[in-house]
Amino acid sequence: MFEPEDSRSTLFAEILLPVPIPKLFTYRVPAKLNDHVRTGQRAIVQFGDRKVLTGLIYNVHETPPKDYEAKYILEVLDEFPSVTDVQLKFFQWMADYYMCTMGEVMNAALPAGLKLSSESMVQLHPAFSLEESEHAFSEKEQMLLKRLQHDTLTYSEIAKFLGVKYIYSILKSLTGKNAIVLFEEVKEKYKPRTEKRIRLTAEMNKEEALEELFKTLSSKPKQESVVLKYLQEVPVLHDHANNKTGITKKDLLTDDISESSLHTLIKNNVFEEFEIVVPRFGFEEAHEVPVVLLSEEQQRAQGEIFKSFEQHNITLLHGITGSGKTEIYINLIKKALESDAQVLYLLPEIALTTQIVQRLKKVFGPAMGVYHSKFSDNERVEVWNGVLSGKLKFVTGVRSSVFLPFDNLGLIIIDEEHDASYKQQEPAPRYHARDAALVMAQLHHAKVLLGSATPAVETYYHAEQNKYGLVRLDKRFGDAQLPEIVLADMGEERKRKTIKGEFSGLLLKNIGEALSLKEQVIIFQNRRGYSPMVNCEDCGWVPKCVNCAVSLTYHQFRNAMVCHYCGYREALKSNCPVCTSTRITTVGYGTEKLEEELKLHFPDASVQRMDLDTTRSKTGYDSIIEQFETGQTQVLVGTQMVTKGLDFDKVSLVGVFNADRMMHFPDFRSYERAYQLITQVSGRAGRRDKKGKVVIQTSSPEHPVLTHILHHHYQEFYRREVDDRKQHSYPPFSRLIEITVKHIDKKACRDAAVMLAEQLRTHLQGVRILGPGEPMISKIRNQFLMSVLIKIPRGKSDLVQIKTIIQQHIDQVLKEKIFRNARIICDVDPV
Repeated sequence: MFEPEDSRSTLFAEILLPVPIPKLFTYRVPAKLNDHVRTGQRAIVQFGDRKVLTGLIYNVHETPPKDYEAKYILEVLDEFPSVTDVQLKFFQWMADYYMCTMGEVMNAALPAGLKLSSESMVQLHPAFSLEESEHAFSEKEQMLLKRLQHDTLTYSEIAKFLGVKYIYSILKSLTGKNAIVLFEEVKEKYKPRTEKRIRLTAEMNKEEALEELFKTLSSKPKQESVVLKYLQEVPVLHDHANNKTGITKKDLLTDDISESSLHTLIKNNVFEEFEIVVPRFGFEEAHEVPVVLLSEEQQRAQGEIFKSFEQHNITLLHGITGSGKTEIYINLIKKALESDAQVLYLLPEIALTTQIVQRLKKVFGPAMGVYHSKFSDNERVEVWNGVLSGKLKFVTGVRSSVFLPFDNLGLIIIDEEHDASYKQQEPAPRYHARDAALVMAQLHHAKVLLGSATPAVETYYHAEQNKYGLVRLDKRFGDAQLPEIVLADMGEERKRKTIKGEFSGLLLKNIGEALSLKEQVIIFQNRRGYSPMVNCEDCGWVPKCVNCAVSLTYHQFRNAMVCHYCGYREALKSNCPVCTSTRITTVGYGTEKLEEELKLHFPDASVQRMDLDTTRSKTGYDSIIEQFETGQTQVLVGTQMVTKGLDFDKVSLVGVFNADRMMHFPDFRSYERAYQLITQVSGRAGRRDKKGKVVIQTSSPEHPVLTHILHHHYQEFYRREVDDRKQHSYPPFSRLIEITVKHIDKKACRDAAVMLAEQLRTHLQGVRILGPGEPMISKIRNQFLMSVLIKIPRGKSDLVQIKTIIQQHIDQVLKEKIFRNARIICDVDPV
């Protein structure tokens, strides 16, 4: 352990640890690190008796803790901070606003590769001999010392070997007798990407030495050709400094160069093999950014955006699908980079990144980093360090990108800002990336551009109230026209008996016509799996999940019934367990069943499916999109992934299944979501010079939401929706906090929720408390759920105080003995 030097002041560091405890932890700084500790560095500390964790240094001072003796920091991992001061402020805001701990924010923010896996290790002291020692040892101490003569052990291995739970008194005794040494075997998960290269040895990197070498090799033409090839590729004779980086073995060993000759030269100390660290994304190379030509309409919109930025820090670009918003984004990114500012381009899902990243790569090349969860830890750390060092000026990524360590952020673009995928559900922090990005922009004094064809009602309201700037782009790019939208009346078709399976005659006819013209089709169904439900036709039995209050979804390709909440699965039964009937049938259509039916209706067409099941791998999205883009796939069946900004030249038809289910979902946002999803997927049709067609299957053709979609009337839809929200005090006229109580006992769950709701009603004035009530899914993973909804009127200035009162009463409920095993979760601004 480190010992402080008497002549130096004793420093203490407040450490932020990735644990769900709402406080910082004080540790003592070893004297030899006094001049090296900085806010934002990563440090290894012992937490509790057994754990060793990676924390962040939050601040450094000279005040020891009052209630406990501070342990020493074991090691500081960084020479320079890994996290900036602005990020730490951002972590604090996120913890306060979303009612979680800073430790949970840190855990979400840092890529796994920057956290350490470590285990405390114990070894025999090199100078210790059991036979020669003057000290007396207990039986357990002797057992351990004999074992340590052969092995180095971890704390947990020692506890298991000795059969005791706590081993610290034994280890303390043995350390005091100089019998053992404790140390940390830390393995850092992040490993930089390295590349093996070849170069001349220092002795050979001289003209005289090379002249002598050629005389020696005059009778060895194969070795001589290796040296000549090297000098041709690496001009050391012009500048000996060129030898420093050398050449890769692959570049040196061409067809006529012998590998064995190279090995001989390495053995004879002419060449040496060495490793260098290379960036995974190659952002060190210079790249010439080509000019992006904008149409007259796009230039007008861009000019209005710049004008809006003079008065507003946040501007909404309301551009219809196919209007060319991406070209405007590219131009804005280019201008921001020219002014030496950093840019963050946020996208809601990985499904979107595949196509857009390819477009951006063509423009910005290696100047761009990509950040999302399908990348490896090493790749994510590479981007993190690239942003931190300033080498990486532009990053495109999903919601976790808001945590990157920018220091000169000038512009944030949030594409498809309405998308619910920006909201983190589990675990905490349950943040909304769009809202968090607005706060981050404020901290950096950056501008924000929100882009969408179907803006969130709250966003459009803020634009209407002049809180945000508003720019409209109402024409499709080039000669492209908005698609023709038609409704397939399922009630009418059932009467006429023109429905085949779940396909209306109208949709099947249009699919056939599109395929005969060698055009492509997208079919949207927001349910994955083969069939949403299985039941017995005789007694009505429906298989349910044993852990959750939901029916199991049948997946044919797995031949299993699966719970989409906890992952529980079981084989499809051939007999009903209630009445023994063999009339077990599937009910409803998921993407898998639609894919199968389409193959039966159109056996010559190539049909593919894009949903969570087919895109689990890192390259799943890429390969499906590439096959559709190149025309190998003619019909693409998918969940809402297919609605997200994909741009294909030959898609002339889009079919929408089950629009009614989307509209009649029990949620105040169901009309908004239905409008957004259907409009977004409709925008995939007719993206170039041919007008596309959209067929929406519905049993409610007169529904006002469908009427607005039919005529592309966003403003009318928005006005109706915002009036309804105002009447019932929903966002944007209130803020919502949803509190969910979870417990394995149903009565305890209900009682805890009732107690909490009653206390909040007593202590919160001017705030509406709804519930408690059972949510639609009332049991998940063997835990019963009850929810309480809090509506806080907009403009209520004591929001911080309200959240403090809520947290106090949650803590009070959890102190009750009968509720100690309950979990109470706060979701601020639920979606």
